[in-house]
Amino acid sequence: MFMEKWVQNLVTHLSERLGSFSRKCIYSILSAGPLPRHIAFIMDGNRRYAKKQNLEEGAGGHRVGFLSLMNMLGYCYELEVKYVTIYAFSIENFKRRPEEVQSTMQLIKEKIEGLIEKESIVNRYGVRVHFIGNLNLLSEPVRLAAKRAMDASKSNSKAVLSICIAYTSTDEIVHAIEETCEEKRHDFRILENSGAGSGLEESLVGVRDIEKHMYMKVAPDPDIIIRTSGETRLSNFLLWQSASALLYSPRVLWPEIGFRHLLQAVLDFQRNFSYLENKQKQV
Repeated sequence: MFMEKWVQNLVTHLSERLGSFSRKCIYSILSAGPLPRHIAFIMDGNRRYAKKQNLEEGAGGHRVGFLSLMNMLGYCYELEVKYVTIYAFSIENFKRRPEEVQSTMQLIKEKIEGLIEKESIVNRYGVRVHFIGNLNLLSEPVRLAAKRAMDASKSNSKAVLSICIAYTSTDEIVHAIEETCEEKRHDFRILENSGAGSGLEESLVGVRDIEKHMYMKVAPDPDIIIRTSGETRLSNFLLWQSASALLYSPRVLWPEIGFRHLLQAVLDFQRNFSYLENKQKQV
């Protein structure tokens, strides 16, 4: 029994070492071309995976999906992708059955707390964590856990992980416009009192004014957005920031995503880099 377990551990260790060496070789080849600075993930298919595998309804698929997320983050940071953004929980998801929302929130709180443990991926790769969205919609325990994770990682500077929770892009845009109008209120009053023409009102607010109030101001626009399950919809995710992003949609469910899918996305990005770069200049 002891020998069997020892052999299994040895095989696992050798497999991991071989996998790590193989990835380093692949990264070396990829680095000859342009590499993405920012990859965003829409983690679609956890619930379908749970149903397919007869797992616990609600958090069952999300638990397996979390393991896939940790693997994918590791691959990204090994490739030296500095910014990674994940769509963890939409504002629309609050409309799901209360027991499902509650179990998902409990799992999110548990995993947030794990982010600041000594051996976590955040500490291993020097990752700063941001929680993006209307955090006031979260329960107090989840909101406090998110704040602790942000405070604990604020001195990290090698990479950035943005976790979109209680988020939709339309909510982000409305928030940014409201903040911009509040900031410019004094200028509007001066203009109104001066009796100047309507053309001047438009010059008071520009794209840059709005962008500095966006939740996602902590990261550049994404180079690649990966959505699993073969779906090509953005589902109200990073609409403002995605004008020149490459959308890659593998047919696998999120818990089934692997290194080969990330590799394919990066290769597609490199093949289309000139087109994407020109499109970005036009924005």
